[in-house]
Amino acid sequence: MADPVRTPVNATVTAVLGPTNTGKTHLAIERLCGHSSGMIGFPLRLLAREVYDRVVKIKGPKEVALVTGEERIVPPGARWFLCTAESMPIDRDLGFVGLDEAQLGADPERGHVFTDRLLHARGRDETMILGSEALRPMVKVLVPGAEIIARPRFSTLSYAGAR
Repeated sequence: MADPVRTPVNATVTAVLGPTNTGKTHLAIERLCGHSSGMIGFPLRLLAREVYDRVVKIKGPKEVALVTGEERIVPPGARWFLCTAESMPIDRDLGFVGLDEAQLGADPERGHVFTDRLLHARGRDETMILGSEALRPMVKVLVPGAEIIARPRFSTLSYAGAR
């Protein structure tokens, strides 16, 4: 059996669960920028790049890193990291750590990476796990004590037919 997760004593672990279009990623970006340092792992390089561009506008290019399988922009002394889940440097001591689309732990090809990050990637002050409601039972078992927050969809999605 794997070693138990060691979460810093005063750190919080929050799972924000819900369907798409609920503002989960936006919330994680706000929380990331509210800490002295942090990192978010994303399922897609393009999403990591998009959020990197947003955080650079807030924090400045010398403070923000982008780490993916294809791109590596790591200024000396960077304090905020936007990464693909596979590229997250989990050995860093950072105030905030987030994992987006954590339900990908069930994926046959990439699931082992998301499961590892769910179990071991922790922020010094705050950890945020983002994903679909299907993740709830796994969070309860794998991350006991995590606060689970459900996010409702902002708007109703409907199908208007082919056009």
